[in-house]
Formats: sequence, C-alpha cells, structure tokens
Amino acid sequence: MQKNTNQRVRRLVEGAVMIAVAYVLSFIKLYQMPLGGSVTLEMIPLIIMGLRNGVKWGCLTGFVHGLLQMIMGFSNVMYCPTLLSQIGCILMDYLLAYTALGLAGAFAKPFGERRMTGAIVGTVVCGALQFLCSFISGWLVWGSYYESIGISGTALMVYSLTYNGSYMLPNTILAALVVALLYRAAPKLFAPRAAA
Repeated sequence: MQKNTNQRVRRLVEGAVMIAVAYVLSFIKLYQMPLGGSVTLEMIPLIIMGLRNGVKWGCLTGFVHGLLQMIMGFSNVMYCPTLLSQIGCILMDYLLAYTALGLAGAFAKPFGERRMTGAIVGTVVCGALQFLCSFISGWLVWGSYYESIGISGTALMVYSLTYNGSYMLPNTILAALVVALLYRAAPKLFAPRAAA
C-alpha cells in the first residue's frame, strides 16, 4: 500500500514538473501564426510523461496542461460567436488537443524493445492527433468566424488544413527530432515506470 502511494505521489510530482516545463516552453515561440498557433517545444514534456508513465498519467498531465492553457488564453474562446462554438473551442483547441499528447505511450508500446522507434512514432502520432483537433476546430468551430471574412464551404476546410498544418507539421517534426536526440543522450529519461 505504501509503495503504491509513493508511486502515485512521484507521478503527481513528475506530472506537475512536466506541466510547468511545458507551460514555460509554450512562451518560447520559434514562430507565431497571426490568428493563433505557434511552433514551440511545449508538447515534448507531455509526450515524455505519456511514454514514461503510460496513458492514464500521460493523458491526465496533458488534460491539466490544456486546462491551464485554456484558462490563460480564455479570451480566445470569447471570439466564438455561440455557446456551442465556445464549448467546441474549449474541447478541440485545449482539452482534447493536449490530452491526446498523453497517448504517446500507447503508440510506442507495440515497438517493444525498439523503444527509441516507439518514442518517435508515439510523438508523430500524437502530433497528428493534436493537428486533427486543430483542423476540426478550425473547420467546424471557427467556421462562422471565417465565413464572416468570406471563407466558406470546401475553401474553409482547405484553409483550416493549410493554416493549422503550417505550424502543427513543424511542431511535430521538431518534437520528433528533439525526442530522438533526447533519447540518444539520456535513454533513462524515457524508461517506463511500473504501473500504479
């Protein structure tokens, strides 16, 4: 019983540290898009948490970080014209997008002993999931805003794909490269912990 409590406390502390690091990294923007979105290293600590501690702890850490980002950027939600679009923005741009990063461990697991490959694949798949959330949000949630400036129908879908891809693709590539470099330099950083 004591061992399980210690493991939970260790994971909570590790999750809090990863959230803090991700939050600081979110302010170091390598590139900023004009209507929101940027290239940062923010996703890396959340992915590492998922790789080290599994889906439950990874998703919890990503969710809490998404909640923090939502609170700090709540003025963005107010641009949504309806309550339904505001709820969609909260879910797709913040909660689901960041929670998805905690799934890295699940996508890395099938690679077994090829853990570096698994870490890179987990990073890429989670980056793709985060992009999917941003794409859907841009297409469906922010659609009414874009329609007011003359973008609608298929053009809206293409616009969301292009706009969100222009920063999410570099984010994912950069995260995969950094994860690979970190894995080579400090493989113990990615060592999975026993389930609690």
